[in-house]
Amino acid sequence: MAIPTLNAVGFCAHYSEQGDWAFDYALALSRMHGIQLNVFHFLADPYDPDSAPPDGLSREAVAELVVQKERELRMYYDQRAGDYLDVGFRLCEDTSWTELHRCLMKREFQILVLGYPSPDARFGRKPIDDFAEGFVCPVVLVGPGHSREFYINTTAALISEKLGLPDGAWEQIALAAR
Repeated sequence: MAIPTLNAVGFCAHYSEQGDWAFDYALALSRMHGIQLNVFHFLADPYDPDSAPPDGLSREAVAELVVQKERELRMYYDQRAGDYLDVGFRLCEDTSWTELHRCLMKREFQILVLGYPSPDARFGRKPIDDFAEGFVCPVVLVGPGHSREFYINTTAALISEKLGLPDGAWEQIALAAR
């Protein structure tokens, strides 16, 4: 079997303890392979099934909101990235699945890292496990209990040796176990 080359790691911003753990892992993975880390953030929070993009705002108000959110994103994660400069940021206005799939096809990442706030968390209006297992590239969920707890989808299991995860520190996502 051919093992895909990793050129970039994708990370979806989530301002939570698990989101911080996931960022730290995504950063460590990027450092380990010497590759780009791309941080994605959405105007409509993909972790909140009731979140929607701002509606009824003028073009100017939307532009101001985008600038404000991007500034917050960069300030938060630039500090966490420290001296690692190969970090890109993208504030996405489209839906999470569509935008992430588009970015994957543009080769902006080959592996996606998500914070795993709880076993019943949702991402992109789906249970996060379903989203991760159904996504078309390797996905690593970090958490929910501690920073060294990892769940990986079937595709990620195929390249587990490239993920820098300690033996026994990860489990494959088991959808039937719910």
